[in-house]
Amino acid sequence: MALTTTEITTLEAFADTVLPGRKRHENDRAIAGVSPLPGAVEAGALTVLQDPATGIDDGIAEMAHLLNEHAREHAARIGVEVGDDVPFADLDYQARRGLVADLSAPDAALRDFWFLLALFSYMAYDSAPHRDTATAIAEEHPGLLAVGFARPDENGHWGFERASYRQPMARLHPDTDENGHLP
Repeated sequence: MALTTTEITTLEAFADTVLPGRKRHENDRAIAGVSPLPGAVEAGALTVLQDPATGIDDGIAEMAHLLNEHAREHAARIGVEVGDDVPFADLDYQARRGLVADLSAPDAALRDFWFLLALFSYMAYDSAPHRDTATAIAEEHPGLLAVGFARPDENGHWGFERASYRQPMARLHPDTDENGHLP
């Protein structure tokens, strides 16, 4: 099922609250713009949230609607006005953070679901599970670059010229071939 513009904006605003990033354009409602660097949204959070492998893809539209309901209530509590279409995105970053903190509090009713949204939003940034790693590195995925993920060798593989502890961990079996395989 395709998400509506409202659902997309809401989910991106949530992901941006979890791991803030830079605005994509001047009128970007989803991204609060509290960071000069790319965040979860630019790293692909929406793609990860919609991936069937997460197990939450069928329910994220409903979570977006529920998040907007909570945003209306939160806005009323803190005395700010929000629009009718995407109230969560209308909250400033501090208000979004406050609401996410409330939703993920130990006694919150759907705490586990909000944690899953946050977890998958963060995963898009720090591990790019929705991308082939070599391609993500070649295309300069912002999260992988930020965490210092190593680039592959010229042959497209990851390896090390010397043992990480500057010594082999164990002696090679005498029948090991030049590729590291045993017969």
